[in-house]
Amino acid sequence: MSAALAGGWGPPVVAGLMAVGVAAAGGIATRTDGWYQRLRVPAWKPPDWAFGPIWSVIFALTTTSAVLAWNADPELAARFRLVAVFAVNGALNIAWSVIFFRLRRPDWAFVEVLLLWLSIVAVMWTVGQASVVAGLLTLPYLAWVSVAACLNLTILRLNPQLREV
Repeated sequence: MSAALAGGWGPPVVAGLMAVGVAAAGGIATRTDGWYQRLRVPAWKPPDWAFGPIWSVIFALTTTSAVLAWNADPELAARFRLVAVFAVNGALNIAWSVIFFRLRRPDWAFVEVLLLWLSIVAVMWTVGQASVVAGLLTLPYLAWVSVAACLNLTILRLNPQLREV
């Protein structure tokens, strides 16, 4: 059984568990409490119920991307880069939720989401080096975080009391 896990099933299982871990940590950090409900938001903000399904699809596509890239390039250096960019990206993904929802600092979260966006570009480039399909599978993630960055900035503009010097 361990040989099967280390072989064909290992990368999908590990990537899937890591994706679930990042999603769960981000979900735990996200609180749509009274503070959040009182924020002025733009009319184009997606409904709160849409965020879970959208993130689920993004995590599934990104996990698939990671596995495709892992399997496409068996070189140790390439796999190290792959793990590194996904680790940084996962940490930044969680950090945004913590900063925005727990610390209630959309101003800091906006700066952080720009770093998250850059980390997605790094993920796209890294997986794209191994597999064009893997790179393309990360496009929805980049698009969604682009929307999130615009939403974050708009919330700051609509709620000037949230900006600190």
